[in-house]
Amino acid sequence: MDATRQGATGGRSPAMLRLAGLLYLAIIVLGLSAELVLRGPLIDYESAGATAEAIRASGDAFRLAIVADILMALADAGLAILLYLIFRPYGQVLALSAMVFRLIQSVLIAGNLMNMQAAWLLLSGGQDISGLGAGQVEAMALHYLNLHAHGYDLGLVFFGVNSLLTGALIWRSRLFPRLIGAGIAAAGLVYLIGSALRFLAPELLTGFLPAYGLTILAESAFCIALLIGRARPRAS
Repeated sequence: MDATRQGATGGRSPAMLRLAGLLYLAIIVLGLSAELVLRGPLIDYESAGATAEAIRASGDAFRLAIVADILMALADAGLAILLYLIFRPYGQVLALSAMVFRLIQSVLIAGNLMNMQAAWLLLSGGQDISGLGAGQVEAMALHYLNLHAHGYDLGLVFFGVNSLLTGALIWRSRLFPRLIGAGIAAAGLVYLIGSALRFLAPELLTGFLPAYGLTILAESAFCIALLIGRARPRAS
C-alpha cells in the first residue's frame, strides 16, 4: 500500500470502510424498522387494553421487533470496533473513548430487550398469570414496555456522547467532509436532549421528536460516506 493510499484512509483499506458502512446501514434499517414499523404502531402508552389487543393480534411483528433490535445491537458492537480502527491514527484516546461509549449503548439496548420479552410473556400466556386480576396483566405489560422506552433512551445517553466524540474525530481527521462531523455531533446533542426530556420532562418529549430527523440525516450521510469507501486525504 503506497503512502498516498495510507494517508487517504488512515492506514485502513476501502474494504474496511465499506464494511463499516454496511454495518451502519444495517443499524439504520433495523432500528427504524423495529421502532417505526414493527413495534411503534402497536403501543399506545395511554391505553394498556388497546396495546395488549394490538400486540396479541400482531405477535409476529412484535417478536420480529425484538429480533431486529438484537441484530442492531450486534451490528453496533461490530461498528464500534471498526470505527475505532479507522480513527485510531487521529487520536487513540478519543477513538477508544468513542468505542467504549458505543459499546455501552449496545449492551444497554440489548439488555433492555428483556422488558419487551417480559411484556410478551405476560400477553401471550408464556407464564402463569392466575394470580393477577382483570386488567392487571395488560397494565403490567404496558409498564414493561414503558420501562423499555426509558431503557432505550438511557442507552441513547451513551450514544449521544459517542456521537459527540465521533463528530470530533471526523472533524479532526478530515477523512470525510467536516460537515458530516458537525452533523454527527449535532445528532449527539439531539440524543442527549431527547433522553433528558424522557426522564426529566416527558411532557415536552412529543414536541421535540421532529428533531430526531436531524439524526437520521446526519447518520445516513456518514453511512453513505463509509459505503463509498474512499476517505479524503488529510491536508498536511
